[in-house]
Amino acid sequence: MGTVFSFDVRGGEPAAVRTALEEAVAQLHRVDEVFSTYREDSQISRLARGELTVEECDPEVAEVLDLCAEAERVSDGWFSSTYEGRLDPTGIVKGWSTERVARRLAAAGATGVSVNGGGDVQLLGAPGTQRPWRVGVSDPLRPGSLAAVVSAAGVDELSVATSGTAERGAHIVDPRTGRSAVTDLVAVTVVGPRLTWVDAWATAAFAMGSREALTWLESLPDIEALLITAGDEVRCTGGLAQRLG
Repeated sequence: MGTVFSFDVRGGEPAAVRTALEEAVAQLHRVDEVFSTYREDSQISRLARGELTVEECDPEVAEVLDLCAEAERVSDGWFSSTYEGRLDPTGIVKGWSTERVARRLAAAGATGVSVNGGGDVQLLGAPGTQRPWRVGVSDPLRPGSLAAVVSAAGVDELSVATSGTAERGAHIVDPRTGRSAVTDLVAVTVVGPRLTWVDAWATAAFAMGSREALTWLESLPDIEALLITAGDEVRCTGGLAQRLG
């Protein structure tokens, strides 16, 4: 997927967890084989060219396309599964695959799981007694500094995803114009239980711009967010403070 994945796994029976970890890594490689838009032989590329039907693809393809359709509906079209008129569901694939392998590890008996897929993180359980997972959010305007620290204290699952221009430049597209999104934002960090949705909501919110995004994010259940503008303004949803620490 053109990025780095890292795993922090605590507890569980070592052999079972090790096997699950090996399966998780293999699963991520398989996701790349199926969904990569850079591989001419991937199922998504072949589906986009009309060489395959959805029914002829792995079942995960239909699952991801259904998730994309739901994300488009909830975001009123600000999330899109197309790019330059071509099928491209990769805006949801990374979050979905990261969450999926994290849950595989937890199902194998791990009591604390943190999977980081290119800076977007799915957390399950806890790293130790009375020790919650904590995730630092990079400050896009001050390299090397943190804008906030998100804590999973009091919850069994939490995810954190950031969309912005600091790491990859202007790579987020406005679905309404087909061109790079022009907004007042430099970063949007979204926090919620499931990385599948949190990752998609961060992308959609960035494309919207701070005013519309903040109103929309406030309307989503179990979602909090931190928005940073190019003018160094920090805006956040009403419940975010409860997740900081």
